[in-house]
Amino acid sequence: MKTLHSPQSVQRWAAAQRAEGRSIALVPTMGALHEGHLALISAAKKKADTVIVSIFVNPTQFGPNEDYARYPRTLDDDIRRCRELGADVLFAPAADDMYAASFSTWVNETVLSDALCGLRRPGHFKGVCTVVLKLFLICQPQVAVFGQKDAQQALVIRRMVRDLNVPVKVILHPTVREQDGLALSSRNRYLTESERRQAPVLYQALKQVAQLKKQGHSPAQIRRKLIRHIQTAPDARIDYVMLVDEETMAPVTKAAAGTKLLIAVAVFFGKTRLIDNVRIVW
Repeated sequence: MKTLHSPQSVQRWAAAQRAEGRSIALVPTMGALHEGHLALISAAKKKADTVIVSIFVNPTQFGPNEDYARYPRTLDDDIRRCRELGADVLFAPAADDMYAASFSTWVNETVLSDALCGLRRPGHFKGVCTVVLKLFLICQPQVAVFGQKDAQQALVIRRMVRDLNVPVKVILHPTVREQDGLALSSRNRYLTESERRQAPVLYQALKQVAQLKKQGHSPAQIRRKLIRHIQTAPDARIDYVMLVDEETMAPVTKAAAGTKLLIAVAVFFGKTRLIDNVRIVW
């Protein structure tokens, strides 16, 4: 496995692979790799001849009071894990390599980004879209693999790819969970022991959605029941619990048959904000 740091060196490597007729899959990450990331890498290996894993804690998708400075950085361990899984390239650029001092060009999706996390984190998805498009241009993949846990992010990226005619197929991999249902996340390590015991309440609530639908509850009723369930955790502070149309991210209180819904939650435990979701066809 090659560990490369400059965009130019990755572009040269990718161009050589493509010239030889070899396909490329990209797994974009911010590092602090866990089993969820490793599942994405394993999936990517089945989709292309070669795999690039990018590790970059992207400053432009963090707000001024968010956790950019303390976001976990474990590059040496990440390199070992990627090598063991058989990745071909690990791309780990510095911020200065990705953003020039006079950087002034942004990618801004304006519909799907305005709800859920985009509403709570202004500018977040502008930073995400910009860095992902840069990674696509640098790594030149035919395929990119993202996790379902970040469902809104994946939908925004798919919209960007569609709207800008980017020749990359975006694949969404199912959320990987702990045995108690908690979605794997690099931020889980922030949780205290008490918070960690309570955090599975998110998935416990979301697992009820399909049954509640079968029982005839409306989307508005389901939302209220999810909120009440999450509030049984004493340290849970709800940021949002929403049922939205995947095509528009508009809130749904009544759904027509066949509507694709994203049921998404964001909840604070202490200072740690966790997200989770399930998808359902109404």
